[in-house]
Amino acid sequence: MNKRLALLNMVGPGVTESEIFRLALQHALGELGGLGGMVHLRGPMTALRLVSVAGLPPTLTRTWEIIDQEGALAPARAVRRNSDIWVPRNSSADARAVEESCPGSGLASAPLSNGDRSIGALSVVMGDEGEPTLEQWRFLRAVIAWAEERMAQAPATSGPVHTELSGERLRRALKEVSVGSFDWDIRTGNLIWDAAALELYGTRSADFTGKIEDWMRNIHPDDLAPTLSTAQRAIRDHTVYEAEYRVRRLDGAYGWVRVRGRATYDEDGEPLRMTGVGWENNESRSAHDALSRALRYMSDGFLAFDDDWRVIFANREAERILDSSEEELLGRVLWDLPSLQQQPGVEDRIRRAGAEDKPTSFDIRIPENDRRYHLRLVPGPDGRTLYVTDVTEMRRHQEERLAAERAASKRAAQIARLTAALATATTSRDVVDALAPRVLPPFAAAGLLVQTVEGESLATVGAVGYPAGFFTSVDHSPRESGDPRWDAIMSGTPIFLSSAQELAARSPRLSGLIRSSGKQAWAFLPLTASGVTFGVCVVAFDRPRHLTDDERTLLTTISALLAQSLERARLFDAEHTRSRELQRALLPRDLPTLSGCTAAARYLPAGQGMGVGGDWYDIIPLSSSQLALVVGDVMGHGLPEAATMGRLRTAVHTLADLELPPDEIMSHLNDIVSGMDEELYVTCLYALYDSTTRICSIARAGHPPPALVLPDGTVQFPKLAADPPLGAAEPPFETVELAIPENSLLVLYTDGLVESSTRDIEEGMEALASLLRTADDLERLCDILTAHLLPAEHQAADDAALLVARLHAMPSDKIASWSLLDDPKAAGLARRHVREQLSAWGLEGLIPSTELLASELVGNVVRHAKGPVSLRLLRDAELVCEVSDGSLTMPRIRRATETDEDGRGLQLITALSRRWGARYTATGKCIWTEQALLEPNGPSEQSSDALGLTLPHIGQFGGDLDTLPFGDQEL
Repeated sequence: MNKRLALLNMVGPGVTESEIFRLALQHALGELGGLGGMVHLRGPMTALRLVSVAGLPPTLTRTWEIIDQEGALAPARAVRRNSDIWVPRNSSADARAVEESCPGSGLASAPLSNGDRSIGALSVVMGDEGEPTLEQWRFLRAVIAWAEERMAQAPATSGPVHTELSGERLRRALKEVSVGSFDWDIRTGNLIWDAAALELYGTRSADFTGKIEDWMRNIHPDDLAPTLSTAQRAIRDHTVYEAEYRVRRLDGAYGWVRVRGRATYDEDGEPLRMTGVGWENNESRSAHDALSRALRYMSDGFLAFDDDWRVIFANREAERILDSSEEELLGRVLWDLPSLQQQPGVEDRIRRAGAEDKPTSFDIRIPENDRRYHLRLVPGPDGRTLYVTDVTEMRRHQEERLAAERAASKRAAQIARLTAALATATTSRDVVDALAPRVLPPFAAAGLLVQTVEGESLATVGAVGYPAGFFTSVDHSPRESGDPRWDAIMSGTPIFLSSAQELAARSPRLSGLIRSSGKQAWAFLPLTASGVTFGVCVVAFDRPRHLTDDERTLLTTISALLAQSLERARLFDAEHTRSRELQRALLPRDLPTLSGCTAAARYLPAGQGMGVGGDWYDIIPLSSSQLALVVGDVMGHGLPEAATMGRLRTAVHTLADLELPPDEIMSHLNDIVSGMDEELYVTCLYALYDSTTRICSIARAGHPPPALVLPDGTVQFPKLAADPPLGAAEPPFETVELAIPENSLLVLYTDGLVESSTRDIEEGMEALASLLRTADDLERLCDILTAHLLPAEHQAADDAALLVARLHAMPSDKIASWSLLDDPKAAGLARRHVREQLSAWGLEGLIPSTELLASELVGNVVRHAKGPVSLRLLRDAELVCEVSDGSLTMPRIRRATETDEDGRGLQLITALSRRWGARYTATGKCIWTEQALLEPNGPSEQSSDALGLTLPHIGQFGGDLDTLPFGDQEL
């Protein structure tokens, strides 16, 4: 250990810092058995710069070149604490970083000091021995003390060799003199270099990070410490910073630069920024006059000023630009020069830039020679410099390029807006509406006409900017030679006519059309898609107009976009028409006219798609002045959903005709849906209204409840059981019976009417209720509901169905009912009631047939069924005769032979009535018949005489009404 220190002490003063660090590392590694070592020195801010390495490969040291003094790495902690630091392997980020390339046991770092201040650290990567011993730490500190002593004795960095410039070297210096400027934010470490500084420091713009570390990396290791010391001393003493050092160029070689700068401070005296300039100093410093000559003859104008903005140097180009000699310029204030006095705002801009103490640039125009110049003001420690460059031609080319770019950008934006608008257009009319406002104003056009070929003529799709009577002359225009519309279609190329005279000369037959249109110039653009030209777009102008090549190209491009959109829209129109026809076929064409209700309905398809979906509504007339109100919704939108809806609507009609109660109908529908697609989702509401009792029985499956509007305007949503949707429910379904006041409204709807992405169903139902309070005319009410709940300007995402029914009660004077005894006399009593009631109603012509019907029905009940027995007559649109009993056995028609005594009862009933049927009731069943009403005292359409029957024949068939088997009993 002592021998190593003795060897180091033999090194005399005058050794460079890089040699000092190399010797210190070599002996420290030898004594400590280390694998490698590093020396870091303080930089600006909190950076530590790697200035010397021994024994470590570049792949390891690359990440250690510049480290944060405030970080957790061992050298930073040694500098910060001014004490020795040991970091064992696997204990911190230091060990992990070292471990990547060497198997050492840890990192030992000791501080380098200058007096009582740490200026850097010497670090050793230890081998397998682990932490240095106490003796090794003492040796390491002794080596560092030797290094600190020799650093104080190291010579200052010498500049380049001062030799006179040869003629050739002088010419090269005169060719281009580049002065780079820098702006360093001392607080944040941010660094700004202009292009000349980047070139001076050998840095590509892509590699420049804008940090002071960019500058530190490029300084020669031997020059870094004294340069940093000079900068810190200038900042501390508030003096001019002036230094000369070597920097690494892009080719790896080092070159000399000279810099001058000055720091600025805040009101508390704390340093804020340092700005300055730097230039190459490879030539002789004694050749200051050569540098002056280079500046004097440089291609750009160059002026230097003192702190009072007086000119202290001007080169020949500046004299020429300012139209003043050197004698006239020297000592003058910059903005007092005649050439700049005519430039408003120059003084303010220059003073403001000087106050900010940072480089700035702007353009001015000299009126005398109509030239434009670019001024770059660079602040320096002893004044300011101004570069003046003639940029007239460059700015002209830039303006032309920018104008072309703006025009191209404008065209691209125009095409983009048109493309976006056409993308949302669905019908042919939508396409024309989207095209007109995006083509007419930009081209200052006055008219647009779009026509397509239909057979041997042209049909107008849409037009804008023409008088109303003009279309009668252009619509369905036949194929004609010389017509530019047909010529453009047949040739597939645009035709541009700049004046009415040009059009008249080409097509004399169109002269009358020209006068009626009021247009003076035209562009006839063929519409071609999928290789077929199917129409023409005519853009017209109200004055003669010669379109430029760019305008013609743009219009041709627009016509191609229009053709694609129009072809898609025509397909949509055809598909939309077919889907509308399908939807109309699936939904009721007209609502039936019934005495029990007055109704109106609407179906609104979703805003997108083919206009066909799975929502439906229905009013189904039933027996005995009953009717069914139905609304349903198959989830989804399209043909599959519409097909499913058609199947379910047919099933509902079939089940309703069987006169099943609402809950049984729902159970059957649930079975049908369960047998379909597993993912099918169907909701339905079925309401059975009896006008004779004003009772409405309602069952629903996953559907929104109906709205009931009472005669006083009160709106209610009846509380119904929330059964799951069809296919997911488990019967039985719950039925709720409501007593409906006369002239009340029952409103059925699907969720698409009240629910959307911006409105939940509760809000929609509240809005529906508020609109229903103004109910009057049903058709108008439907329009109000759809307009407010589904406004045309907002596309709906779901189909919507709406059914509004005003329910009426049958007047009591049109209803007659009797209870009958359960014995053979009941048939005769029934005939007497029929005669008396029909006479009272003035329907004597129906007495014979109705007596026969009532006698047969009652006789059958007495013979085969059980009581209680009742008879009811209803005078509605038809005459209804009902016989009810307590049996659940239903009748059926049998084929009777001539010798059979039974089996002719139902055949007789079928012959006498328009239709008949049977339904279950709460206490048994009811058999009903319907006959057409006759004029008072008029002849009967189907009387017993018409059948060749008289009253004596009635006994022949009395009670011969066969029935269906019920259980094991044959009736």
